[in-house]
Amino acid sequence: MSNILNISPSPHVHGSETTRKLMFGVIIALIPSLITSIIYFGTGAIIVTSTAIISCMLFEYLIQRFVLKKSISITDGSAALTGLLLAFNLPSNIPVFMVVLGSLIAIGVAKMTFGGLGNNPFNPALVGRVFMLISFPVQMTSWPVPSGFNTGYLDAVTGATPLALIKEGVKNGEPLSELMKKVPDTIDLLIGKMGGSMGEVAAIALLIGFAWMLYKKIITWHIPVSIVATIFLFTGILWLINPDSSASPVFHILTGGVLLGAIFMATDYVTSPMNPKAMVIYGCGIGVITVIIRVYGAYPEGVSFAILIMNAFVPLMNTYIKPKRFGEEVKNG
Repeated sequence: MSNILNISPSPHVHGSETTRKLMFGVIIALIPSLITSIIYFGTGAIIVTSTAIISCMLFEYLIQRFVLKKSISITDGSAALTGLLLAFNLPSNIPVFMVVLGSLIAIGVAKMTFGGLGNNPFNPALVGRVFMLISFPVQMTSWPVPSGFNTGYLDAVTGATPLALIKEGVKNGEPLSELMKKVPDTIDLLIGKMGGSMGEVAAIALLIGFAWMLYKKIITWHIPVSIVATIFLFTGILWLINPDSSASPVFHILTGGVLLGAIFMATDYVTSPMNPKAMVIYGCGIGVITVIIRVYGAYPEGVSFAILIMNAFVPLMNTYIKPKRFGEEVKNG
């Protein structure tokens, strides 16, 4: 009787990973960027981040408790992570009510409308961010200048991001060599001494988080590397063709939220492909769309829109781009 064959539904392979463990693993990876954003933007970073996290968790609780009438899951870390990523995509001087509204769109529309975690087709934090960008374009493009922990909140000194300054200058016919003198050098871009969204400015902090997630096997290299490599190659070709009007590929990689989007937003488990081949295609698509928006579109950055556009193709990729099944017949084999 000990040789009885048990038949059960999938999944047939179980591991020690849990949703809660993975979500808090990503949150830990974001701590270096959170610390640098507080150092650079001061009280504004604390207020915006706290508001976004609390709002996202509160909206998820209220919707599950009173609308969907299902078990509460705010302790799994996904709502807190959405709030943290939403805050990282915002300027540190944005009014609190706008952060609350963006959190409502992220959780209430982009996540819970589709049934909650695991069912949402688009990245909730990016949906909230794009909604705010369209609804409040002035506040969402007024970037505080990093000036230390004591930086003011609503009255912070603002300025253009390096990417916006270059795009506007080239559009007005200014030579790129002169424009590059007005933006931070490569070292400053690496350590985050520039205006921008709170979580995008310090490339070094984001790369530390990337290394942590690779080490803990929370994500694989396929999506971040394919995005960065595609942007580097595409902008490198444009730079070689006309260096007087196109910034260098290194500049493009270190500005405009490329690393934040590639490492933490595009790799969302729910809204990204499930196998390596599809991941690379997905990443290359994000890279190409990002450069097209940056170079030929109206917005200076394009990562958020590119990720949301490629999110829409993920179900198609998961259906038609699959690895060969074990034991599958090979042609002429």
